[in-house]
Amino acid sequence: MQIKRNVDIVKSPLNFTGGKYKLLPQILPLFPNMVNTFVDLFCGGCNVAVNISAKNIVCNDKDEKLIGLLSFFNQTKFNDLFLTINKIITDFNLSNSHKNGYAFYNCNSSNGLGKFNKTGFSNLRSYFNTLKTNNALYFPMLYVLIVYAFNNQLRFNADGKFNLPVGKRDFNIKMQNKLKLFLSVLENRRIMFSCKDFSEINSDMLSKNDFVYADPPYLITCATYNENKWNESQERKLLEYLDVLSEQGIRFALSNVLSTDNKTNIILQEWLNKNKNYICHHLDFSYKNSNYHKKTIAKTDEVLITNYVNKENV
Repeated sequence: MQIKRNVDIVKSPLNFTGGKYKLLPQILPLFPNMVNTFVDLFCGGCNVAVNISAKNIVCNDKDEKLIGLLSFFNQTKFNDLFLTINKIITDFNLSNSHKNGYAFYNCNSSNGLGKFNKTGFSNLRSYFNTLKTNNALYFPMLYVLIVYAFNNQLRFNADGKFNLPVGKRDFNIKMQNKLKLFLSVLENRRIMFSCKDFSEINSDMLSKNDFVYADPPYLITCATYNENKWNESQERKLLEYLDVLSEQGIRFALSNVLSTDNKTNIILQEWLNKNKNYICHHLDFSYKNSNYHKKTIAKTDEVLITNYVNKENV
């Protein structure tokens, strides 16, 4: 089945660090044109998967809370969730700027709504952290916390407690539309969500008509998403896994960073040197255009490495 690219790129309602939304105009044209099953080994906020429509889509990530939330979205109608969200907002006395505006809360757009929402958000966070994942309100409340949290992110501490502080925004019309579109796309995709280590995705179950995308934590960055201790051993393990895919004739694409801030991913560079048949596409990290050809390396050399040539894009 041909991978279809949306004219208007759909954005995940989750602001997941390391997400590929801004790079999708460069990445998607480099994907194969005909795919049966698309596998995203590190799906994160699901920005990639919702912008293709292969026959089957597998979204995998080790983050149980993330996969739980995405699975909940996949089983939920927007109108039902909208009512639940607004009840939570009302019950915890959180702002509704779409309905009332900023002045109603003695706030303005520049400074945001954090001052008003601080108490209600703290109460919601405390209550949420007492819930079990099988509680019907667990994932709706988690989403509301993300919406009202700093930078709209998903973060838990070592004790499994949501620990972000209150942010500046609320469930405004932009967030509503983003969620509504995302849920509608999920409804029209055949997506399976999986919570495994990437190495547990059995390559023997895949065929030459399938395609695997890997967007792991970047080894040489210090981004918060690398707090999961992604290390050299895991980097080598992933590259070996991709080699196995290639040996089986299965196409893959790997997002990564070759160099940044005077640091080089030596493991990745040596792997590329060893596998001359792999193609390294240097992306425009500044997102200013979609030029896929090698150019002068900037401060950050973000790349997409493939084991195939998409002939339509040569």
